[in-house]
Amino acid sequence: MAEELFTLGLKLPTDPRWANLAEMQLGDILTDHAYCEQKAASSGISLIQAYPECDYLVDQVSPVVAEEWEHFRLVLEELRKRGLPLGRQRKDEYVLALRKFPKGGNRQAQMLDRLLCFALIEARSCERFKQLSEQLEDEYLREFYRGFMVSEAGHYKMFLRIAKEYCPKEMVLKRWQEWLHYERELMPTLEVRGDRMH
Repeated sequence: MAEELFTLGLKLPTDPRWANLAEMQLGDILTDHAYCEQKAASSGISLIQAYPECDYLVDQVSPVVAEEWEHFRLVLEELRKRGLPLGRQRKDEYVLALRKFPKGGNRQAQMLDRLLCFALIEARSCERFKQLSEQLEDEYLREFYRGFMVSEAGHYKMFLRIAKEYCPKEMVLKRWQEWLHYERELMPTLEVRGDRMH
């Protein structure tokens, strides 16, 4: 896990209790996961709408929007297969707290913060999916979440690549560390809940 955290850049691992709690609330975690995928697709669309002149960004993010929506469909299908309803969407306290961090600045700085926020969410999701792929008793679900883990790792790297395409590398690396340290301080303040992906 330490090596994986280093690869993702995360400064603090998820509380080890989380995966066990999630397994006890499978319908809730699948519902929350479904909405996370839906919101990821919407976020990708909003990014394209905000920066349509950035060809590289548009070309990289467009297929990910489709992939995230397909992920929503896959999670919905898993709920149906298990006879579980798609519950109501809940607040994502983690994402709401992350969105408080950007400090404004010019258009380039604002773009950088959006990209790094998305990269961080994908990195944390990847780490959570890894936990589920290793700790769930259901062998099928372990493989199910291993596939999502691989996808999220790719998305995390993509957002960092886009950031480096439009901002100086030194600026990206410095700001990325600031985001990681902010998240490191944020994590212990959030309740460990098995009905939330984050």
